[in-house]
Amino acid sequence: MVSLMIIAFVVGYICIAVEHDIGINKAATAILLGMTLWILYMFSGEGVIIGENLEKFEHFIAANPEFSALDKAKQAVKFVANYQIVEYLGDYTQIILYLMGAMTIVELIDVHGGFSVITDRITTSDKRRLLWILAFMTFFMSAVLDNLTTAIVMTMLLRKLVGDKKERWLFASVIIIAANSGGAWTPTGDVTTIMLWISENVTTVPLLRDLFLPSLVSMLVPLAIVSKMLGSGAAQKPEAAVKKSSREPMSLRERTAILIVGISAFVCVPIFKALTGLPPFAGVLLALGLIWILVEIIYNGKKNIAPAEQLRIQNIIGRIDITTILFFIGILMAVAALQSAGVLKTVSEFLDKNVSNAYIINTIIGMLSAIVDNVPLVAGAMGAYSVPTADAIANAQNAAYLANFAQDGIFWQTLAYCAGVGGSMLIIGSAAGVIVMGLEKITFMWYAKNITFLAFLGYISGILVYAAQNAIFG
Repeated sequence: MVSLMIIAFVVGYICIAVEHDIGINKAATAILLGMTLWILYMFSGEGVIIGENLEKFEHFIAANPEFSALDKAKQAVKFVANYQIVEYLGDYTQIILYLMGAMTIVELIDVHGGFSVITDRITTSDKRRLLWILAFMTFFMSAVLDNLTTAIVMTMLLRKLVGDKKERWLFASVIIIAANSGGAWTPTGDVTTIMLWISENVTTVPLLRDLFLPSLVSMLVPLAIVSKMLGSGAAQKPEAAVKKSSREPMSLRERTAILIVGISAFVCVPIFKALTGLPPFAGVLLALGLIWILVEIIYNGKKNIAPAEQLRIQNIIGRIDITTILFFIGILMAVAALQSAGVLKTVSEFLDKNVSNAYIINTIIGMLSAIVDNVPLVAGAMGAYSVPTADAIANAQNAAYLANFAQDGIFWQTLAYCAGVGGSMLIIGSAAGVIVMGLEKITFMWYAKNITFLAFLGYISGILVYAAQNAIFG
């Protein structure tokens, strides 16, 4: 049955990777895959269920003596249904609530034109200067928000600034790279980093300190090369001016207030976690409540806008990408089923025996993330490896290697970097790449021919910078 689980996961993974070719949304595949694997796991027998989870199983029976009279097969069923699946879903709910709150805040800022407060201040027409400005704006916006939202905002801005199609494709490619690099070095910049942060594999200050320079270098290397490719001169302006969005019923002052409150909320979430000890989703929901009330107060003072035209949360909630949330639930539960069945443990033992190098393992994961979604890759790595205690490291025969997996260890930090930045190597390798591909109609082969190698150089350069940092500073 475990072999069947592996086959089902591989088939499901392939369907997720080729969703555009088969016309089936990856969220639907992920949900089906997640529940199918738990069904197969449930019927794998008590040998697998109890054998791979003996300590947790014994604790469950001790805490629930009413099940002690049942035979082992029925005890295993109770263990899975009443404990395992509920425990995993409870852990992942933190991630889901964080994402839902964050996505709602970003949507509120976006529909009210908050981001235009920043982007409207770009006035230069020099191609190279404009490229560097857009790249750095994208890098730092992605670090605070997320790479997908930032890529959308910056691509829409790009359409107002650059008219030549081929030049705009070069600009858009740099935006993809900058968005992915910017999202890798902060706790809230990328979904995979959020996962690692919420699970406390990494913490805020070491992540910022250790990954900022590698992430910056991963952007600067391709940025410098593309800057040379563009040549000098002024960017060709679009023939027709882009009309201002009609979805901005608020004044500049009101839009600025919403932007400041929203951005401040994201910046303060790590501080909130450090001060209160509460999980990050609590901080995001607190921030959502604050910005929600702000929007309500503003609209209460605008009697000239019909209720149906007001962009309150209840009127824009349909814009939130619920399919993305469902995809995360499905894929995380699928990985959890494989972890429960001992598959990920077997994978980690194989890597430990045959590779035994955190840099190599994560470099491979990063390159794979250019082909397949990085969420299940990171979820799989988190399931395959745990965070050892200081005592476990001290008493281990391979203490030096095991230390890589400690909180804020080399493995988890390079995993955050590689999974976030590696997706830039192919245009389909990240959410930012896919959305820009759709908006600008960039072809897969053009990106592969002109950008892939540059993104690879940046990716490898960042890893080398991180390794050098670690060698020098420890």
